[in-house]
Amino acid sequence: MDEILYYDRYRGEACVEKVYGDKALRWTYGTLTGRISLNLVVKRALFSHWYGWRMDRQSTRKKIVPFIRDYELDASEFVRDVDAFANFNEFFFRELKPESRPVDPNPSSVVFPADGRHLCVPDISNCDGLFVKGEMFDLAKLLDDKRLSDQYAQGSLLLSRLCPVDYHRFHFPAAGVPGSTRLINGPLFSVNPIALCQNIHILTTNKRCVTELATASFGKVLVMEIGATCVGSICQTYVKGTSVSKGSEKGYFRFGGSSTITIFEPGRIQFDQDLVENSQHNRELYARVGDHMGTAI
Repeated sequence: MDEILYYDRYRGEACVEKVYGDKALRWTYGTLTGRISLNLVVKRALFSHWYGWRMDRQSTRKKIVPFIRDYELDASEFVRDVDAFANFNEFFFRELKPESRPVDPNPSSVVFPADGRHLCVPDISNCDGLFVKGEMFDLAKLLDDKRLSDQYAQGSLLLSRLCPVDYHRFHFPAAGVPGSTRLINGPLFSVNPIALCQNIHILTTNKRCVTELATASFGKVLVMEIGATCVGSICQTYVKGTSVSKGSEKGYFRFGGSSTITIFEPGRIQFDQDLVENSQHNRELYARVGDHMGTAI
């Protein structure tokens, strides 16, 4: 994979992704020595915890300003001033001002749960692949629950991929009442397309969390967070059993790229046309948290 292309909803054009750690990622997944290192060290939780610990050091503050400059982030969106972050990790899971991510007000809409690059599957039972044609993961393995996999076998799915340069808090796509979060432990492979094009099943083996969200318009929605290389923690900030509004915060990832998956019951959602069209071409759509993603059927 030479370049990672995605479609930017706001610019109305295809863009080339500027990958943080591109050389290391391509070495790890594109060379024999890299793959050996991956299986011996990189995929293991200890490596990611160690890297997260490094990003907690005060000395990493010096990385923040160059990172903002190199990846053209808008510091005016941040709740805290740039010089107020004690380390790079604090900057990484920064909060944004509510007005920088307005939530679509349409009562029948569902919104993107995170800033990132998104692919949708209108019918999971009729999907010919994500990223690569003919390569789709197994729902039962992803959920580690046969009852749920049967219930959602013909449902709809959204995969949201967060790059290290993105805002790394994740939000509820609809109003409702969330249940408890179930942790499914696993390794921590990268979720970058360079890795997923080689093995889409990474999504069903990586460490992940599953939460059921009971909603009025969409039935029970499954909200998942997928860990990845250098993600030290998946931190939940919501309160189980307490009503949440559409677009309210659910939690955040500590350092690293990562993903969320949102799964709807059959016949509940009509995804936006630009999302559907790009997904049909295995091309991700860039959109921000709170923006319109689909409508209740």
